Amino acid sequence: MDGSPFELPIFLLATFAGALVAGLSGFAFGLVVSSIWLYILTPLQTATLIIAFGLIVQGYSVWKLRRALDWKRLWLFVAGAALGTPVGVSILTWANPAHLRAAVGVFLVLYSLYALLRPTIAPVKAAGAAVDAGVGCLNGVLGGITGLAGILVIIWCGLRGWPKDVQRTVFQPVAVAIFLMSALWIGAKGAITADTVKLFLIGLPALFAGTWLGLKLYGRLNEAAFRKLVLVLLLASGVVLVV
Repeated sequence: MDGSPFELPIFLLATFAGALVAGLSGFAFGLVVSSIWLYILTPLQTATLIIAFGLIVQGYSVWKLRRALDWKRLWLFVAGAALGTPVGVSILTWANPAHLRAAVGVFLVLYSLYALLRPTIAPVKAAGAAVDAGVGCLNGVLGGITGLAGILVIIWCGLRGWPKDVQRTVFQPVAVAIFLMSALWIGAKGAITADTVKLFLIGLPALFAGTWLGLKLYGRLNEAAFRKLVLVLLLASGVVLVV
């Protein structure tokens, strides 16, 4: 932040919006906030705060799902993520901010278009353990770079044709694991600054408020219409970041 009086309200509004969407959908906190934060924060600050806030939002959801977790399915994704996360964090510490911003924008566009159009295809049944671990590894790289910890796993779970409830017991624990590993790697590199810690503390009330409202509204809104609205906004944000 450069001291502009509008930057802090923008930061808090983005935090609230990201927490609201995450409370409703179970993911997408990083997608929502990164499209705004990258205008006012450095890529390293953005990724660090997404990880810290994501641990709170996703950690609470995983605690609620703890009795339904399938560790035989989960460990492959987590093991792959353990290999990919340090690679992503290492890339983050020397990445060109303009290039990273454009890359996040392209990803937002591609993901939003995929989720909006989503052609009907046969579920991938033949994928083995190595493929699941590979997806986990790539997901860890992306999570370490941007803090978008569960997106590739979410897409893969959909391609596998797993029920929505099963998907949620996979991508949310994987996201928490990647957030934890990313936090440890970033901390070990001494990349967490006093300014980032201050922003984290300032943003907590907005995070709690957005999460509470999202969980409160969960099940009361038309899920399909809300999902499409969020994806259109993400698509627009991605286009803005690219251009």
